[in-house]
Amino acid sequence: MSLEQETLSVKDQFEAVIKTEDKLTIRDFLNHQNISDVADLIYDYPDYESRIIANMSVHRAASVFKILEHPTQKRIIKSLAPNTVAALLNELPADDRTDFLEELPSSVVRELIKLLDPEERKITLSLLGYPENSIGRMMTPDYVYVYPEDTIEEVFATIRKFGKDSETINVIYVINEKGELLDDIRIRDFILNTPDRKVSELMDGRVVALLPDEDQETAAEVFKMNNRVALPVVSRSNKLLGIVTIDDILWVTSEEFSEDMQKMGGTAALNEPYLEIPILKLFRKRVVWLVVLFLGELLTATAMAYFEDEIKKAVVLALFVPLIISSGGNSGSQASTLIIQAMAVGEITLKDWWRVMRREIISGLLLGSVLAVIGFFRIFAWHSFAPELYGEHWLPIGLTVGITLLGVVLWGTLAGSMLPMILKRLGADPAVSSAPFVATLVDVTGLVLYFSVAFLLLSGSLL
Repeated sequence: MSLEQETLSVKDQFEAVIKTEDKLTIRDFLNHQNISDVADLIYDYPDYESRIIANMSVHRAASVFKILEHPTQKRIIKSLAPNTVAALLNELPADDRTDFLEELPSSVVRELIKLLDPEERKITLSLLGYPENSIGRMMTPDYVYVYPEDTIEEVFATIRKFGKDSETINVIYVINEKGELLDDIRIRDFILNTPDRKVSELMDGRVVALLPDEDQETAAEVFKMNNRVALPVVSRSNKLLGIVTIDDILWVTSEEFSEDMQKMGGTAALNEPYLEIPILKLFRKRVVWLVVLFLGELLTATAMAYFEDEIKKAVVLALFVPLIISSGGNSGSQASTLIIQAMAVGEITLKDWWRVMRREIISGLLLGSVLAVIGFFRIFAWHSFAPELYGEHWLPIGLTVGITLLGVVLWGTLAGSMLPMILKRLGADPAVSSAPFVATLVDVTGLVLYFSVAFLLLSGSLL
C-alpha cells in the first residue's frame, strides 16, 4: 500500500476500490482491513453490505458477520447466494450461529439448517434445544481438553492439533475417561512448568462451572466474581458440554443493559436497533405501557374529584398539587432506579429486603424533612411579602404542605425500593417497576395523603 493510500481513510479507500469493480482488488482490500472497520463499512454503505461479505474470505466474512446487528445479518443472508450462505454459516462459531438463528422464524431456521454440514447441524440443533436466554444457547463445543495422566509436552501437542478450531486456548480443561470435568488450568501454568510434568500435578480441583439451563445473566455474574475469560458448562452429572467465553458475556450484558434501560423508561424492550425497528412495531412496544400509565394517571383525576369539595372551599390547596405529586414521584423514581441497578449488578438480593427497607425509611425521612422545611419556608416567605395570598391560615397551610411532603417522599422511597424486589420475588423482571410506573403509583397515593392531612389540620377553618 502506498503512502498516499495510507493517508486516506478506510471509507475513501473503499470508495476508490469499489469503483474499479475488480473482484480480486476488492477482496484483497477487504481482507486486509480490521474486522471493526469492515463492519463500519457495512453500516455506512448498506447498498454494498452483501457484496462486502461475499467478496471476503469465508473466515474473515464470518468474523465480520458475527459482530453485526441482527437486522443487518438478516438482510445479508437474504441477498447472498445459497452456496455462500452455506459456507458462511458453517464457518461461524456454533454459539454465534445459534445466536443468529434464534432470532429467525422457525420456517427460515429449518431451511438454513439444511445448508449446514452434518456435524455442524448436530451441534446447532443441540444448542437450539436449550431454553431461550439460557447459558446452553451461547456455549460453544470448540475447546481443548486433556487428561490427568498427560504430560505438559503432550498437552502442547494437543493444543497444536486442536487449538486452531478452539474458541480460546487461554484455559485448558481436564476431563476423565467418562468425560467428567475435573479441573480447568490456565495456559500460563503449562508454559511455566517443565515438559515432563503431568497434568495431575498442576490440578487443584478448584473449578467453577455453569449449568446449561441457567439464565445468561447468571453467567455474567459468575464471570464477574471469578475474573475468568472462559468458563466450562457441565451437565447435572458433571459431563463437560462446552464453554462460554467472555466476548459472549459482554454481548449479553450489553443487551440486558439496553433492555433494562428501555423498560425503566416505561416501554417494552425493543430487541432491535432504534433506527432499524419498523415504526408500527415501535408503536406497539410503546403504546401498551403508555396506556397503562395513562389509566393509572386517571386515578389521579378520580382522587381530585373525590376531594372536589375541599378544593372548592380552599382553592389555595390546588396550588401545591403539582409540588406534592412531583416530589413523591421523584423520590420513588430515584429509589427504584437505584434498587434495580443494584439488583442487576448483584449488589443486593431478595434476602436483603429488610436492610433495604430500613435504609430507605431513614433516607425517606431525611429527604422528606429537607423538602418539608423548604416547602414550609416557601409559604412563610410568600406570606411575608404578600400576606393576602394565604391570609391568616398560612401557618396550618404551611404545616399541611410540610407534613405531606415528608409523608409522600417517605412513601415514594419505600414504594420505589420495595416494588422491584416484590416483582423479583414473583418471578417478574424488576425493571418493569420503572420510574414512570412508580411515579404514577405515588401520584395517586400522594394526593390522598395531601388532602387527608389538609382535612385534619384545616377542618373548621378553611375546610
